[in-house]
Amino acid sequence: MKNIFITLITITGLSFMIPEKNNIHIFLAGDSTMSIKEPRYYPETGWGMPFVYFWDSTVTVINKAKNGRSTSSFRNEGSWKQIMDECKEGDFVFIQFGHNDEIATKKTYTTETEFKTNLLRYVTEARDKKTTPLLLTPVARRKFNAAGQIEGTHDVYAQLVRDVAKETGTLLIDLDKKSQALYQELGVEHSRLLFVQLKPGEHPHYPEGKEDNTHFSELGARMIAQLVLKDLKTLHTALNDRLFTLPPKK
Repeated sequence: MKNIFITLITITGLSFMIPEKNNIHIFLAGDSTMSIKEPRYYPETGWGMPFVYFWDSTVTVINKAKNGRSTSSFRNEGSWKQIMDECKEGDFVFIQFGHNDEIATKKTYTTETEFKTNLLRYVTEARDKKTTPLLLTPVARRKFNAAGQIEGTHDVYAQLVRDVAKETGTLLIDLDKKSQALYQELGVEHSRLLFVQLKPGEHPHYPEGKEDNTHFSELGARMIAQLVLKDLKTLHTALNDRLFTLPPKK
């Protein structure tokens, strides 16, 4: 009986010595492929939406991504400042831009030099706040050639993201390459399921139908989020032991 009592006292003492996990925030800075969608746009879904469900109670995902934003407009409109004001030491900032930066006909267009400069500023400012920046190349659009081979649509701007990551030693997830590989694996027809591809009359939100090769369906958003998570695990960050796990069966 005495030995049992000593054992219980020892276990109790050890439990007080095990530090609790600190809470971590993951801030998402990006465009429409990542953002939270209004119900009226359903089934369009940003990959940041299912991404919130991968984590245990110590991690909170704060999705600041917005439709149509570039590295410049995201800062100019104050969204980046919101992240910098809210983040704290130990948090993570995921940065994914390129879709709207690279289109010369858009107001959000940024030159290659401006795009790289903006990314460098984001990385520096995130580090100044003692957070961990993580760069993502822009997720691929769905574009196949006549031979059924996927074609890149972000080649120049995706490479700029890779260059910044290499030059600054910043964590990188090459979502452009990984998503292209996913579309190729599914093929021309099955890859349609990942995007908002609707026939006329198929959904009340899009009575005339929709053929979108940029924005994701619920399935597509979840599969892209899973690609991000898979690569994130290989980076061996403090997030690796924060994944949600089901409690053991009784």
